[in-house]
Amino acid sequence: MSNFEQFQIDFYQSNYTIDDQEEGDNNYGSNKNLCGSRKSQAGEQPPAGAFAPSEMLPSSQNYTGQILQPTYNPSTLSHLSYTDGFDEEPPLLEELGINFKHIWQKTLTVLNPMKPADGSIMNETDLTGPVVFCLALGATLLLAGKVHFGYVYGMSAIGCLAMHALLNLMSVSGVSHGCVASVLGYCLLPMVILSSSAVIFSLQGTLGTLLALFIIGWCSLSASKIFTSALAMEGQQLLIAYPCALLYGLFALLTVF
Repeated sequence: MSNFEQFQIDFYQSNYTIDDQEEGDNNYGSNKNLCGSRKSQAGEQPPAGAFAPSEMLPSSQNYTGQILQPTYNPSTLSHLSYTDGFDEEPPLLEELGINFKHIWQKTLTVLNPMKPADGSIMNETDLTGPVVFCLALGATLLLAGKVHFGYVYGMSAIGCLAMHALLNLMSVSGVSHGCVASVLGYCLLPMVILSSSAVIFSLQGTLGTLLALFIIGWCSLSASKIFTSALAMEGQQLLIAYPCALLYGLFALLTVF
């Protein structure tokens, strides 16, 4: 047994003390803290290509704006400002070429053959009044029991083409198709009065014939006056009035018969 006890003493004998154990624990704790601090620093730095808030990224200039609101820069805003506003745009009727003041002036010029015509206004290609008067003529003929819309449109188109060719031969400056159609259409207004009279009483008599001749002279005189003032064709009014009388005579025949 003495040998066994001596073996145990030799086996368990060591120079390790409690102070060495505490120092080892302290060294292990410091190493653990060092590793933890390195891991925390590595976790704070985002990997490449990952999203990171703006506070974590180093920047030489701070962004002073807000989300979806860029910073105010007067130099860039001056280029984006519009020079023309909605208040400076012309009205829609003016862009379409509809001027009620000029329409009223042309109507008064036709109704008063003795009134001098304004050539600058009469030279406009305004077709609003002619279309209205053609529809009014067809409507009044319809009230009298005569369906002549096709005849009205057909004779109007053929008459405008014939008068356009004649006026271009007679005038130096020439005239456009729109101007001829506008003048002939406005001067159709007295014929609407004749067709309205056909609704009230019959025009197939002496009174109707005299009234039709008066309306034909009224329309042709107004049209020739406007053409001479718009095209500067002084002294040629009677030459222009004759073909106009032939054209309006066809409309009178539709109205009377």
